[in-house]
Amino acid sequence: MKLIPHPAVQILLWVLLALLAQRLQPLALLVFAAVLFGLALRLCRKQLLSLLRRTRWILFSLLLIYAYTTPGVALLAQLGVVSPTREGLLDGMLQLGRLVSVLSGLAILLELLPQTQLISGLYSLAYPLRWLGLSRERIAVRLALTLEYAESAMGDTAKDWRSTISAALQPSATGAEHIELALQPLGTIDALLLLASAAVLTGVW
Repeated sequence: MKLIPHPAVQILLWVLLALLAQRLQPLALLVFAAVLFGLALRLCRKQLLSLLRRTRWILFSLLLIYAYTTPGVALLAQLGVVSPTREGLLDGMLQLGRLVSVLSGLAILLELLPQTQLISGLYSLAYPLRWLGLSRERIAVRLALTLEYAESAMGDTAKDWRSTISAALQPSATGAEHIELALQPLGTIDALLLLASAAVLTGVW
């Protein structure tokens, strides 16, 4: 009996989790983020810490932006107008909780889905694009090449960032000549889950 959902279903479930995180109130979000973070630490600690390390400046900048641009009561009255606001910090922490939830879910998704299955799932989800005259195959190839390059670039150390940028600006001399997708058929449960997820997404949007 098949117990592991189709890659497309897993990707769509992550999208639903990301949308859910945007709608939760502070207390519910705290519980939601803690559960996802703890689960990610247990299942894929290395993947989670890597995502947090790569996004640390984005998270920090987001907190500062909310702290200093949201009107409210100054946290440090002695600093006057240069003090962050209490409301800004609370809003910033709320947004950080949402982002940490999304990153934790993404870490779990990337741990469960190797790159080939990730692309396969996105390929399956892109089926409606055929009705618009777009090629799923071309999108899959571009995505595979982008992920391949991104994985290679992220493996470089921070000390070698100049060489990384220089290499990125050079035309690529090599690349995969073809991409093989390991497509797996949708089971009945997978199809039902996709329909249910699509219905939820339609209601959210």
